Amino acid sequence: MVNLTVEDFGFHQEKVVKKFTWSLPTGFSLTAISYGAIIQSVKVPDRYGIVKDVVLGFDDLESYVSRNTPYLGAAVGRCANRIANATFDIDGKTYGLAKNIAENHHLHGGLVGFDKVVWETTVDQNKVIFSYFSKDGEEGYPGDLVVNLTYEVTEDANLYMDFIATTTKKTVVNLTNHSYFNMAGHDAGSEELYNHLTLINADFITETDSNSIPTGKLLNVKGTAYDFTTEKRLGDLLSGNLYDDNYCVNLGGKNPETLIFVARMTHPSSLRMLEIYSNQPGVQFYTANFLPLPSDEALVGKQYVGYRKHGAFCFETQNYPDAVHHSNFPSAILIPGQVYKHKVLYRFSVDKTRSDPTVISA
Repeated sequence: MVNLTVEDFGFHQEKVVKKFTWSLPTGFSLTAISYGAIIQSVKVPDRYGIVKDVVLGFDDLESYVSRNTPYLGAAVGRCANRIANATFDIDGKTYGLAKNIAENHHLHGGLVGFDKVVWETTVDQNKVIFSYFSKDGEEGYPGDLVVNLTYEVTEDANLYMDFIATTTKKTVVNLTNHSYFNMAGHDAGSEELYNHLTLINADFITETDSNSIPTGKLLNVKGTAYDFTTEKRLGDLLSGNLYDDNYCVNLGGKNPETLIFVARMTHPSSLRMLEIYSNQPGVQFYTANFLPLPSDEALVGKQYVGYRKHGAFCFETQNYPDAVHHSNFPSAILIPGQVYKHKVLYRFSVDKTRSDPTVISA
């Protein structure tokens, strides 16, 4: 049985920030807060029943407000990922956005995106519905946008996430969740991240320039360091600023009502496993490249743990980045009368299929 508790987590801009905790008898629990609809904690038992928190984050609201530049755990919008030159055209009109990345480009909704506001909340049994009204012109985007984001935790330790949005004008919408995971524990760092076994259901990535702006081309991953079509140990391929790339999910986005397998991560010694399913065409695979280097001062997170580069991974299900500038990409334009629907499933479990956790199955 799922138990859901609600408590106050603090105040932001004269609004109460709520904290919601779902818990199961197995020891699994998930905590989210109404500021940024942030997933603050996911505690998962391993093969021996040892419970670890596998999500990076902070212990207090002030840290999320003042120090969460990496978007730890946050709901991101109105448009996740990058928009080249911080502009786009709709019906011959040019809209200008905040230039908040690489000097000239737009990232994750702007200076005050959906990750930096307090969402209204409604509890419906074991579901929490987070609601936000984004006004016409907010961060430069046209149209009043109404967003409802539902988190539902089930008895089998699944998190179902459902984004729904409607608009009063043609606008750009691409929403995602930006949680940072390490299945060995949020405090395990890069050493254990390198041991993760990675599988991604994608034959192509979107090619990008030096500022991570798509060129419009799709690159076949076969035989490259981007190829996770068969399971591989992450550390055998991870280097430098790999990875921060949009993978084009095989059959992703074809049916808005169908969840397609996107990716899987397994920590081999604990056998904690995360599987992701989505109805979106892409997934941004990111390995925390822009967290501090080992030689620099760490970003101090929960329980005073220092977070650093390659200490976690993100699987951000979404549309292709900069889709507004590439006619060959799935459209990111939402028009009045349409409903934006983004469904994603995070399945947390122990991989009981592995008799020998050191063996990587193809």
